[in-house]
Amino acid sequence: MVGMPPSRIVRAITIAFGAAAAAGAAQLGIGYGLGVFSWVPTVNGVDEAAWLASLAWTVWISATSVVIGTVAADRLGLASVGLTPLGRTMWRGTLAIAASLGGLIVVALTAVPARATQRPDTFAPQMIVGTYAVAGVIFGLVVALIAVNIPAIASNVTITSAWLWLVAVVATLDGAAANRDPEVVQLGVWQVTTSGPWFHSIYVPGSLLAAGSAIVIGALAAWPAANRGTNLIGVALSGAAGPAVIAGAYLLAAPVLKGVKPEQLSAHLVAPYAVIAGLIGSVLVAALAGAGRRRLAGRSANYKQPGAVSAAQPKVASDAV
Repeated sequence: MVGMPPSRIVRAITIAFGAAAAAGAAQLGIGYGLGVFSWVPTVNGVDEAAWLASLAWTVWISATSVVIGTVAADRLGLASVGLTPLGRTMWRGTLAIAASLGGLIVVALTAVPARATQRPDTFAPQMIVGTYAVAGVIFGLVVALIAVNIPAIASNVTITSAWLWLVAVVATLDGAAANRDPEVVQLGVWQVTTSGPWFHSIYVPGSLLAAGSAIVIGALAAWPAANRGTNLIGVALSGAAGPAVIAGAYLLAAPVLKGVKPEQLSAHLVAPYAVIAGLIGSVLVAALAGAGRRRLAGRSANYKQPGAVSAAQPKVASDAV
């Protein structure tokens, strides 16, 4: 980072911190406003499914906020084109740390409302919620360090985040239109029907939606990067990024599935398969891009080869007629 103007360094770090804090606050505002997740006890007492769903949302929001802040600062802040590889890594690490500090706003905005939660297994639920938010920030720091260096992964996480919120809003509006009692929305899951169909412990419509969206997003996020000529390994792996963050959020929320209710269990079981589905989408795009590059390279090689066209030799006076 030697030689960088101090004013631009401060600007980029401020963008990282502010964008992460704004992303976290905005997502929590939407979630609280629509009732996507809540820490307030229901009239029926403690709802374990709502508690686990809210914890998963907490991890997801804190993690994605860090990623958004880091990528935004890298794109809008000080350009790292002229830096050495080590300098670029250090600079992007600095941005990720600044974004992590901004993402800590999620800790306060979730732990304080969580004081209203009534849990039989703890007298300080706000400490549990705050710990999950911090874990999400750390998780997001790791993802951000990867995403800021691989554009396809950054795109995948961003598009996945937008998709999850679209699903959450649609699920909330669907429940209101059907005059159902307000309830929290599972991360990335829309319970289209109340009666199934179910396959063992898996809710089939929700699993198809999760897998199908992962494939489509994996392909869409990978396509621009593949066409720009970037490294195809990163493109191929990018499809797993967003679904992996979702799976990580579910894993942190419930490391052990014992006692998890059926309506919540399906989402936990499907999340790892969504990672594979996302990989399918991005790997297909990478394979198509690789084939296209090989064809283009072959054509270029053919154009560079000298033509095997024989030219007529002029006759001279000494030649025999």
